[in-house]
Amino acid sequence: MKNHLSRREFLKTSSSAAGALVATHTVFLDPEPMAAAPKPAPPSDRVRFGIIGVGMQGNGLLATSITLPGVECVAACDLYDGRQTLAKEIVNPNLPTTRRYQELLDNKDIDCIIAAVPDHWHKQIVVDTVSAGKDIYCEKPMSHTAAEGFEMAAAQQKTGRIVQIGSQRVSSAIYAKAKELIAQGAIGDVCLVEGSLGRNDPTGAWEYPPPTDLSPQTLDWDTWQGTVPKRAFDPLIYARWRCWKEYGTGVAGDLLVHLVSGILYGLSLNEPPKRAMATGGILRWKDGRNMPDVHASLFEYGNLPVYTRLNLGTESPEIVRFQGSKGIIEVTELSLTYTPQPGIDTSPSYYAYGFPRAMREEYFKQWHAEHDPPSGQQPLVEATTYRGPSYDEVKPHLWRFFEAVRTRKPVVEDAVFGNHAALACHMANESYFRKSAVSLDPATRSIKS
Repeated sequence: MKNHLSRREFLKTSSSAAGALVATHTVFLDPEPMAAAPKPAPPSDRVRFGIIGVGMQGNGLLATSITLPGVECVAACDLYDGRQTLAKEIVNPNLPTTRRYQELLDNKDIDCIIAAVPDHWHKQIVVDTVSAGKDIYCEKPMSHTAAEGFEMAAAQQKTGRIVQIGSQRVSSAIYAKAKELIAQGAIGDVCLVEGSLGRNDPTGAWEYPPPTDLSPQTLDWDTWQGTVPKRAFDPLIYARWRCWKEYGTGVAGDLLVHLVSGILYGLSLNEPPKRAMATGGILRWKDGRNMPDVHASLFEYGNLPVYTRLNLGTESPEIVRFQGSKGIIEVTELSLTYTPQPGIDTSPSYYAYGFPRAMREEYFKQWHAEHDPPSGQQPLVEATTYRGPSYDEVKPHLWRFFEAVRTRKPVVEDAVFGNHAALACHMANESYFRKSAVSLDPATRSIKS
C-alpha cells in the first residue's frame, strides 16, 4: 500500500479535508479626481503650453491636453513638416508651428512645455526649458544616460521649476490602491516583486513605417541627430530610433521604465537600485538594431529583489506582482487583485510521512485536535479584485501636471523620481552590454561593474 504523497498531492488532499473556503468580490475604483464637471477657466487662470514633438506619442498628448479644462495649446515644434501639419489638424489651422524649439521657450505667452522627442534629446530640452523659466512634462525615460539624469535633476532643483516625467502609472487609481494596501501592511513584509510583459508583432518591436514624404527637405535631419555621430539620411532610423542605443534606450527605456515607475510608487520608494544583473539578446528582430529584444533584469532595492522580464518575441500581458509574507497583490492594466495568505500551516506537515506509522498517526491526531475548526466554521480566505480605468490612460497624468503648473504644488514623478526610475533602465542596459552585474556609485554618480 502506498503510504507517501508528493508535497503537491498532500497539500491538495489536506486542504480539501480541512474544508478551507475561498471567496472573491470585486470593488470598482473611482477614477482620479479630474474636474468631474469641467467648467471653463477664466483667461487669467488658463495654462498655455507649447509642444515639442508631435509624433506617435506627442500627437496623443496634444489631443488629450486640449480637452482638459483651462488648458490651451499656443504653439508646436517639430523637425518634420508633416507633424507640424498634424499639430494644426489637431488644434486649429492657425496654430503657430516651427522647427526651432527655442522659439517656444522665448514665447512669453507659453507657461509650460510638453516634450515628446527621442531619448537623446531629453536632457537638452528639459535643461533649456527650466532655465528659460518654464515648467515641462517630458516623456519617459527621463534621460538617455545616467549622467544626463543627474544633470536634469540638478537643473530642476536649481531653477525650482516643475518637471513631470511621462510614466502615467503614478497617476493611476489602480496603482494608488496598491500603494495604499502595501502601506497598510496588507501583504506583510514584501519579499519579492516581479514584473513582465511581452509583444509579438512588428509594430510592438518598433518596426514603424516611415512617413512616405520623408526627405532632407521635409525633415531637418542634421538637427534631429543632435550630438550623435552624424550618419547619412535614413528614414528607418528616424522612424525606428528606439532600436539603436545612439538615440534610444531599448526595451528598458520604453517598457521597463513603466514597470519600475509603478513598482517604486507602489512601494513608496524613491531611490535607484543598488545593483542590477541583466541578460538577453536580439533573438527575434534581427533587423540591424543594436538593442536587445529580450531583456531580463534582477535589481536590488535595499535587500528587496525586483525581477523584470521583457520580451518582444512573445505576446504576454503586463503584470506586476507584489509578494509578501501575508499575501500577494497582482496588478494588471485594468485591475488589482489582493489575495491574503495566512502564512501558517493549514494542514499537518507532510514531513510527518517520514515518521513511523504509530508516531505519524499520533501526530496527525494531535494536530487535528489542536487546529481543526468546529464543523461549519471553516475559515474564509477572501480575495478582493479592484477594477478601475486603465493605468495606460494619460489624461490623469497630464491633468496633474497642468494643475501643478497652475497651483505650484509639487508632482510625484519629478526629475528626482524620474532619474531614479531611469537609472534602473540604464543599469539594466549597462549590465547587458558589459555581461556583468553593475552597481551605482553615489560619489561619482556613475554605473560601475
